Amino acid sequence: MPGVSVRGLSYEERRRLAVDLTRVLSLYRSILDAYIIEFFTDNLWGTLPCSWQEALDGLTPPQLATLLLETPSEFLENPSQSSRLIAPFRKHVRPKKQHEIRRLGELVKKLSDVTACTQVVDVGSGQGHLSRFMSLGLGLNVKSIEGDQRLVGRAQHLDRELLQTLEKEDRRNPQGVQASPRRSPHHVVRWVDPSALCEELLLPLENSPRGGTRLLLTGLHACGDLSVALLRHFSRPEVAALALVGCCYMKLSDPGGYPLSRWVAALPGSQLSYRLREGACHALEEYAERLQDEAPGLRTHCYRAALETAIRGARPELRRPGVQGIPRAHEIKIEQYVRRGLQRVGLDPQLPLDAAALRAQQAQENRVVAFFSLALLLAPLVETLILLDRLLYIQEQGFHAELLPIFSPELSPRNLVLVATKQPLGQAFSVLETEDG
Repeated sequence: MPGVSVRGLSYEERRRLAVDLTRVLSLYRSILDAYIIEFFTDNLWGTLPCSWQEALDGLTPPQLATLLLETPSEFLENPSQSSRLIAPFRKHVRPKKQHEIRRLGELVKKLSDVTACTQVVDVGSGQGHLSRFMSLGLGLNVKSIEGDQRLVGRAQHLDRELLQTLEKEDRRNPQGVQASPRRSPHHVVRWVDPSALCEELLLPLENSPRGGTRLLLTGLHACGDLSVALLRHFSRPEVAALALVGCCYMKLSDPGGYPLSRWVAALPGSQLSYRLREGACHALEEYAERLQDEAPGLRTHCYRAALETAIRGARPELRRPGVQGIPRAHEIKIEQYVRRGLQRVGLDPQLPLDAAALRAQQAQENRVVAFFSLALLLAPLVETLILLDRLLYIQEQGFHAELLPIFSPELSPRNLVLVATKQPLGQAFSVLETEDG
């Protein structure tokens, strides 16, 4: 389940929503802050209200999976290929990314048109899949900024490969050749410091039209503070529009990366721990599919929680140690798992274990899964507060912003794009949301 769209809410209604979110998160913070491996050591089931325990107890994984489990129509014919992205742009691109670059690219094209932007700047562009689609597929003037030289080299190789493919198609079908010459993205190797102005990000390309540069900044899953950098650069006069999809909220600087708005910063209970921000990045739809299929791997939640009990019994000061993965853990007995886990954290695997207690813990396997599912259901409230804070930050500066759900959450859990403009767009925001046929 993605964060909640706030489309259509007034500025005051958005501020009131932020208040409500902080209150709800304060009420259920104990669930969101919990570590599932401490299910038994901290009696997490006992922390739930009795009415919740009664409602959840005995539910099987498929019964918990009553959420958003539908396959997007563009993948019905072939689950590995988007029918709405032409073949040359699908090469080397996973289905999730195909869906994302098509939807975000089309939104950026519409936003660029309605705001009269002369250049798109794709920040944190990786291998350049989005930049390539926007430039060679949609005809936009694109600068692509990425800090990893290896990824930039790979992006340039893929640019050349795609150009060759498109040129071959042009020769086979001369009637379909586009009138204007194709332009590959202009790639720049540069790390963007969230705390400083990046001049390169604001420089126009040599082929930009005369008469003033109007930039559109975009980032597809701009990680952690990179999203913050884009939000701060938006206030520059050269920038006319922003289309931002964030991710990795747990990597936000604290303080500095959240909260950004004065309103949210002043609200009691607005602070979000690393655990809460990390939980907001989980893919509920993917987990729901595992529940629906009763995936054997769900058992490892219970096994790891039982191991934590054994670890605390042997060494009370050792809390939540990292445990190297135990291959095919769901196929072995719980006692075997615990002994192998003890060895992996440097404890004696032959320590005496209470077999009856382990069996009693394993009997609560569905309770462990239910608690974890409950935390995932609440996690989108955290994401919504983070995104709402960014929206209010833009609006506090006198600009205009919306959160638009453009991706299918089954494919891309971070499905909300923050769209910001210097001038009001009115009904044009609705045009940005609509999907091309």
